[in-house]
Amino acid sequence: MNVIILGIALLGGLYMAWNIGANDVANAMGTSVGSRALTLKQAVLVAGLFEFMGAVLVGSHVTQTISKGIVNPQFFIGEERLFVLGMLAALISAGIWLQVATYMGLPVSTTHSIVGAVVGFGLVSCGFSAVEWNKLAEVVASWFVSPVMGAIISFILFRHVAKRILGHPHPLRATKQYTPFLVLLVFFVLTLSFTYKGLKNLKLHFPFWEALIIAFAVGIGGLVVTSFAMGNFRIQPAARIRDKLQEVEGIFKYLQVMTACSMAFAHGANDVANATGPLAAIFSTMKASTIQGRVTVPLWVLFVGGMGIVVGLATWGYRVIETVGRKITDITPSRGFCAEFGCATTVLFCSKMGMPISTTHTLVGSVVGVGLARGIGALNLRILKDIFLSWIVTIPFTAGLAMLLFVVFKALF
Repeated sequence: MNVIILGIALLGGLYMAWNIGANDVANAMGTSVGSRALTLKQAVLVAGLFEFMGAVLVGSHVTQTISKGIVNPQFFIGEERLFVLGMLAALISAGIWLQVATYMGLPVSTTHSIVGAVVGFGLVSCGFSAVEWNKLAEVVASWFVSPVMGAIISFILFRHVAKRILGHPHPLRATKQYTPFLVLLVFFVLTLSFTYKGLKNLKLHFPFWEALIIAFAVGIGGLVVTSFAMGNFRIQPAARIRDKLQEVEGIFKYLQVMTACSMAFAHGANDVANATGPLAAIFSTMKASTIQGRVTVPLWVLFVGGMGIVVGLATWGYRVIETVGRKITDITPSRGFCAEFGCATTVLFCSKMGMPISTTHTLVGSVVGVGLARGIGALNLRILKDIFLSWIVTIPFTAGLAMLLFVVFKALF
């Protein structure tokens, strides 16, 4: 019987990871495809690599919060089978909701999905006392904080780009002047995500100040290389300002690809927990025949989650990419760069804090921030309304479905 449960759990983890890739890939690559900085095939290759790296290298930080932070495991001591069945119900119910949302082209939160499902099985199995409401309150608070943070960072960055570069009388000259510093910023954030506790699974650890020095050194290296490249860049005379701006956007395509890589890494780091957290809890409980106070996430579990995300991205990711990349607001490479950088910075920060935030909320907030920088009329409010409604439905749907599946699994096993 245990072998059957473990087999179903592994399939459930893969199913959940596949749906994460199919739905949340838009958070990493939607704006890049929408701005035509990357084709869909290129986005699949780039995102696949960096999503996998983020999941394997950084993913364990948030996994521990998902698996052991929402439902109090002490209520299941002596009833380990119920805990396992509950986590299994949470995996499958969240995966089903994600598949439904992806079919409709709606970018919903995988974090909302799995947390709602975990709360659902906790309530039906042991009542209100089984849920760690303080921890849940912290998670809920992060759902509000993350889109605001993403919007603020993206808004400020795009206003700066619009003023210093796009609105400059000679935008190409301004681009040559400011691009190296933007590269420094991107390299600094991306490198910091790798070094400051980001390589824990490889047994590498850098204190905060050492990580800052390494990230700054890499950023300076990027600045020097970009300055050299910009120095060799010949400005072609253009009669119309539109032609000049098109050349500027062409340069921003390279910046957006870099931020897309950072975004994919951040997404893999944060959202792989939604598949591997319950899976790690199931396997550790079954192996030890008891519920442990702290789950050690095996590297192979992160590999499973990373591979599932990549496959989901490659097979069904295009549905939500269309919504995020083209329907919320008009995306150009400069706007996409600002939105992705704001989102990646927010997600990486919150991931290090152990908060299972919603990448969907963060990215949508970042895109809205870029849109607001050009005025409220730049936003498609109808699409935003549909997206917000889908977010509201997510938690009650997954919680209710998890309750139902838990009852079924309890009767079967």
